Amino acid sequence: MVEKYTEVKDEFGVSHERFAGADPNLWNEDLAPSTPEARTWQWSSIAALWVGMVVCVPTYMLSAGLVSEGMAWWQAVLTVLLGNVIVLIPMMLIGHAGTKHGIPFPVLLRSSFGTTGAKLPALMRGLVACGWFGINTWVGGMAIYVILNALTGDVFKGDPLPVLGIDIAQTLCFLAFWALHVWFIGRGTESIRWLENLAAPFLLLMGLALLAWAYVNAGGFGEMLSTPSAFVAGGAKEGQFWAVFWPGLTAMVGFWATMALNIPDFTRFARSQKDQVVGQMVGLPLPMALFAFIGVAVTSATVVIFGEPIWDPVALAGKMGGFGVVIALFALMIATLTTNLAANVVAPAYGFSNLAPSKISFKMGGYITAGIGIAMFPWKLLETAGSYLFTWLVGYSALLGPIAGILIVDYFLIRKTEPDVAAMFRGEGKYSFNNGWNPAAVIALVLGILPNLPGFLGAAGLVEGVGAFWTTLYGYAWFVGLGIAGAVYGGLMWGKRTAEAGGTAPETKVAPSA
Repeated sequence: MVEKYTEVKDEFGVSHERFAGADPNLWNEDLAPSTPEARTWQWSSIAALWVGMVVCVPTYMLSAGLVSEGMAWWQAVLTVLLGNVIVLIPMMLIGHAGTKHGIPFPVLLRSSFGTTGAKLPALMRGLVACGWFGINTWVGGMAIYVILNALTGDVFKGDPLPVLGIDIAQTLCFLAFWALHVWFIGRGTESIRWLENLAAPFLLLMGLALLAWAYVNAGGFGEMLSTPSAFVAGGAKEGQFWAVFWPGLTAMVGFWATMALNIPDFTRFARSQKDQVVGQMVGLPLPMALFAFIGVAVTSATVVIFGEPIWDPVALAGKMGGFGVVIALFALMIATLTTNLAANVVAPAYGFSNLAPSKISFKMGGYITAGIGIAMFPWKLLETAGSYLFTWLVGYSALLGPIAGILIVDYFLIRKTEPDVAAMFRGEGKYSFNNGWNPAAVIALVLGILPNLPGFLGAAGLVEGVGAFWTTLYGYAWFVGLGIAGAVYGGLMWGKRTAEAGGTAPETKVAPSA
């Protein structure tokens, strides 16, 4: 049985279709299940989306942290690949719900956390994205700034402005790149798909061109690729490989732990489950490993070319000289834009919309995200926290892993992939639980986070003398959080399953995909 729609008019007299009995505080056109007509994304669109997100400055620099910890280049690249194969599993599992029922991440959360409680994890996910949005917008703005100065002989360099701490040209370049994001936000997710499809082959070509440039100019890739692991016999860190590998792997999983949650925001537009699965398998693990290899190989070559390792691609582009600077930084701008729009705008836009659906649309949620991106002064954040960004990857994976565990258990084991979608839009329906909150999900979330808290406080430098056990456990933060929260939630909910279903119609799907 498919729930019937009813026509309603908003305060402006505009007609909309809505589930019969839907609460306007839980419903708007952007959060509603996607219609069959809107499901046009083929596997190539999903793959292009991932390539567009993968090719970015943080991915390029991922191997840097692992190599600096003592890994050989191939160990670092394989760790990146394995981490992305692992995170691909929850990506496809959680993405299944988006494709089957056409609902975005904040709405899917309602069946586990409750119609009100869902706002908490959606906001947690969204605020992480807001931070990354500001940082990536600053990186793109700096690429414009470097291009201008490379073409004019540093004419645009000036004195820092009061309060801001950056010069007028840096400010204008940042605002120009920010405005470009706002333009795409105003045109919705289809404009993002168009950009990703257009940019994906260009970005792959530019990455390979950079690799070829480094190889030719260095006469090979230099000493770094021939340097053995520091963990081998006689090495500086002999026998310590696993102590570095597990936290490194967790950080690699944490890199896309955010997208593993809100992937339904995109798979809700996929034509079929095959499209979302194949698209993600093609677009995520191998391109991530390839770009991580490009990063470590090119950096190895810079030791020969410039006499020092240059991990920052913006700094590297500035040293290239000639028109190559413009090409390299233009590619970097496109890479940053495609990553930022998909990974750091869509999730908070839906998350903010979910806070007050009758007042905040997807577009308005995107504008709020862009506003926060300016308000946080990302250049100041990088001044104080730039060297710790990859440490924090493990930190927020400890926060987001439990949410993923709860979602997977709820959707596959409790709801059997058949949640009552109409009830997700009713304030007094089966997913209202206790005043809109499901205590089982909240308890599971807290218990999933707590074991990793001591290790996090120690890693962040907030507490000294954290025991070896907690430090080691923190190295598995995402896995620990996902496992504990999923098990606790499943145990608490299993007994309620029969009572919840008793006396009601079976949970039904809405607008099934092709």
